[in-house]
Amino acid sequence: MAVYTDISETDLAAFLRDYDVGELLSYKGIAEGVENSNFLLHASSGAYILTLYEKRVNPDDLPFFLGLMQHLSDRGISCPLPVRRKDGTTIGQLAGRPAALVTFLEGMWMRRPTVEHCREVGAALAAMHLAGSDFSLRRANALSVSGWRPLWERAKPRADEVAPGFAEETEADLAFLEANWPADLPVGVIHADLFPDNVFFLGKRLSGLIDFYFACTDLLAYDVAICLNAWCFEKDNSFNLTKGRALLGGYTTVRPLSDREAGMLPVLARGSALRFMLTRLYDWLNTPEGSLVVKKDPLEYLRRMRFHRQVRSPAEYGLEPQGATA
Repeated sequence: MAVYTDISETDLAAFLRDYDVGELLSYKGIAEGVENSNFLLHASSGAYILTLYEKRVNPDDLPFFLGLMQHLSDRGISCPLPVRRKDGTTIGQLAGRPAALVTFLEGMWMRRPTVEHCREVGAALAAMHLAGSDFSLRRANALSVSGWRPLWERAKPRADEVAPGFAEETEADLAFLEANWPADLPVGVIHADLFPDNVFFLGKRLSGLIDFYFACTDLLAYDVAICLNAWCFEKDNSFNLTKGRALLGGYTTVRPLSDREAGMLPVLARGSALRFMLTRLYDWLNTPEGSLVVKKDPLEYLRRMRFHRQVRSPAEYGLEPQGATA
C-alpha cells in the first residue's frame, strides 16, 4: 500500500455518495507498500479501506481481484470484502483513477513474526489455495518468469549504481531460472504477495489476509516459495530453519506438496527472490521524489538469491517427509 494520488475531502465525499456507508468522518493515507494509493477512512457506518488503482494496474484485472475476495470470503477465508455501490457495481472513479472500497479487517501485522505466526500463515495459504480451486476467473502472472527479463532490461543499465557487480550477478541468475523454471506443477489461484504486512493477527491468531492486487493464476508451490522468502529470513539475512519447518508444516497439514513440487522448491524460492529483487530495484531507481511510499532495499533479496543458489534439498527449508505423492 502507498499514496501516489492525493484526494480532497470534497471529492471523496462526492465519491462516497454512491455508497450506503453514511457520512465521511475522517480519512488518512497509508504509506506502506508500493503499488496503489490507499486510504483508511471512517464513515458513520464503520471503517473501510479505499484503493485508487494506479497506472501499473490494468483496470481489466479489477473484476478478478474483487471477485476473488468475494469468492474466498464465501468459502470461509477471512479477507476484505468489496463494498457494492448503490448501482450494484464495485468499481468507481476518483481523482481520475479507478477506485474501490473494501471492508476494514481487524488485526495488526507482525513486524517480528514468530514460529507460531509462520505455522499459521502456512496453513492459511494452503486453505486459500484450496478455497480458490473453483474460482472461475483466471489472470496470468505478469511477474512470473516470462515477465522478469523485460523488467530487468529496464533496470539493468543502472543496476551497478546500487552495488558493484549487481548486473552480472543478476544476469546469471535470470538465465538459470529461464532455463530451469518448471511448467508441470499444480496451478491455481495464488496470492503472490503474502508478506507479513498482508497478514493480520489478533494476538497469536491469524485474523485475515489482505491486499490481493498481485493475485493471479500460477504455480501453487511458487506461492509457498514466496512465503519462505517473506517470513523465514532474519534481519541478518540468515534463513531460520525452525520458521521454515513451521511454515511448511502448517501448509502441508492442509495441502500436501507433491514430490515434484517439493523438489522444485529451491528453484522456485530462487525465482521468488529474483522477482522481488527486480521490482524493488526498479522502484528504487524510479520512484518519484515526494511520493508517500516506502522504498524497499533490493539488496535484501539479492542476498536471499545467494542463499537459494546453495540449497540442494527441500529439507534445507525444513520440509518434513510427507510420504509418496504424485
